Amino acid sequence: MSSQIKWTLVPVLAIAPAAITIQSAHAIVYLNEQQAQQAIFGNAKMTKNFITLTDDQAKEIKAKSKMDVRHKELQIWDVDGGGKFIIDEVLGKHEYITYAIGLNKDGSVKQIEIMNYNESYGYEVRNESWRKQFIGKTTNSDLYLEHDIKNISGATLSCKHITDGVRRVLVTYNLIKK
Repeated sequence: MSSQIKWTLVPVLAIAPAAITIQSAHAIVYLNEQQAQQAIFGNAKMTKNFITLTDDQAKEIKAKSKMDVRHKELQIWDVDGGGKFIIDEVLGKHEYITYAIGLNKDGSVKQIEIMNYNESYGYEVRNESWRKQFIGKTTNSDLYLEHDIKNISGATLSCKHITDGVRRVLVTYNLIKK
């Protein structure tokens, strides 16, 4: 008895590494624009007041906040009775985090809300106890991770980048209110 092995050739598909796109499977939309507005300002009336920064303004913001200005088009709403509602975006570790920030009439932080979170970890930045650290902060605050804002283990880059983004938004607000 002899055994025979039959070999079959199977075509193999070669994929160039540059053609592979990896997308986060953990993208979560927590709040849309209207939901974030209501979470921060209730039913207050808001008026869209989008602003485009000049190159000089962007340079000044970068110098004062120590953060690059990624978008010169700012999504801002004026809130009846004073205050601003602003949507901003920062990079987490690999993906973008969209958050909303409400500013009181005096320019201090009223509240922040995480709108979209696309990372597979670090989502703890959405915890209310962490976000509450920003309430009342101004451009005069030492708004840096591990100074005014405590870190969350496992979410360090998200914590740092949101903190940096809020600092940039506050500097931007002080510049454009002039």
